Amino acid sequence: MAGLAESGSNPDVDLLYDINSLAKDAPRWFDRVMEYVGEYGLLLAMVLLVLWCWWSVRRRGGEGAASAVAALVWAPLAAGLAVLVNVPIRGFVQRPRPFLDHQGLDVLVQGKTGYSFVSDHATITMAMAVALFVIDRRFGLVGIGLALFEGFCRVYMGVHYPTDVVGGFALGTAVALLLSPLAMALLTPLLKAVERSAWGGRLVRARDAGAGAGDAVVCDRPSEERASSEERDLAA
Repeated sequence: MAGLAESGSNPDVDLLYDINSLAKDAPRWFDRVMEYVGEYGLLLAMVLLVLWCWWSVRRRGGEGAASAVAALVWAPLAAGLAVLVNVPIRGFVQRPRPFLDHQGLDVLVQGKTGYSFVSDHATITMAMAVALFVIDRRFGLVGIGLALFEGFCRVYMGVHYPTDVVGGFALGTAVALLLSPLAMALLTPLLKAVERSAWGGRLVRARDAGAGAGDAVVCDRPSEERASSEERDLAA
């Protein structure tokens, strides 16, 4: 991998220069925006998307609420686990950052001293996006779009090769999907217990979620009793 990075005639490096050249031509203020978005903004957006999906699932309620919330809990856990898996991968590959081997890159973020393959940002965002997609395709597609943009930003900023980003996408997807059955088997009973508890039930479903015909019948009982009482009075 490091050997490929040293060669300036491979598609990975060519695409790196093509994307990073956009930063050179852009206004300084735009580069600052991309720097913030690529380093922090999209990670925050993914967290907010997971919270939004949780709020939607909680309001919807239903018998599968506990399973859906368990899957949402798995989303950040999958991202964290994927980053842990990346630690030995980085140590094994030991690929330097692109700006260390290639001149003329416009590096928007300074102080990046760790190895380049694979991208933690790409890994985190894709792991959460794939976990969301399993729960709700609409939220999942938005998450995948954010993850793809995160990958673009990392190359735009000059801190990763395109293959670092692709590797991160693959790692995040693999962890989120392959370990999902085990995670759900462990988390679903836990969330069902939380749902039954007095202190944590609202974390799984809203108070009025699932209110239906049964509640309407209960509400109508006082009026039925009043009608019966009036009939007895008339009969007397």
